[in-house]
Amino acid sequence: MGKLIIFSAPSGTGKSTIINWLMAEHKELRLAFSISCTSRQPRGTEKDGVEYFFLSPEEFRQRIANGEFLEYEEVYANRFYGTLKSQVERQASEGQNVVFDVDVKGGCNIKQHYGDRALSVFIQPPSVEELRRRLEARGTDAPEVIDQRIARAEYELGFASQFDRIVVNDNLEKAKSEAYDIIRSFLEA
Repeated sequence: MGKLIIFSAPSGTGKSTIINWLMAEHKELRLAFSISCTSRQPRGTEKDGVEYFFLSPEEFRQRIANGEFLEYEEVYANRFYGTLKSQVERQASEGQNVVFDVDVKGGCNIKQHYGDRALSVFIQPPSVEELRRRLEARGTDAPEVIDQRIARAEYELGFASQFDRIVVNDNLEKAKSEAYDIIRSFLEA
């Protein structure tokens, strides 16, 4: 039976880079992304059951009412994202160690549901100022979008203490190594 590993972080902290490195470079960890559901339409070459399970807004609401989600969020009107309990259990029963890349509230909900079967890891920027510098250096967001991301990051940083482990990403190689050691120890326990 696989274990569960939850990653949460403000935008721009390097969370996706760390997760992708762990999955690509450390196959021995048997990590597999949790396949989430969304009510949006598939984009490009996305396939149902691969990147996401694509549900209609009505079907999503029905599954919420049935208590089938570990966590979900209505990001915009009728635009839902969420994680089905049944999918997580299916992946774990196949021996996969299921990785969640979720917002802080979703991370706290999943951890609360699974307790010691799950490890929650919060990736933290060295400072809010450094986070702003990284977001500006990306060159992908308008200044007002960066301001929104910084405001959200300040809110999300308030949740860090609710996670099992905090990795401060002030040096990417060090943060990757620290995340690997934390996960390996958890999986071997």
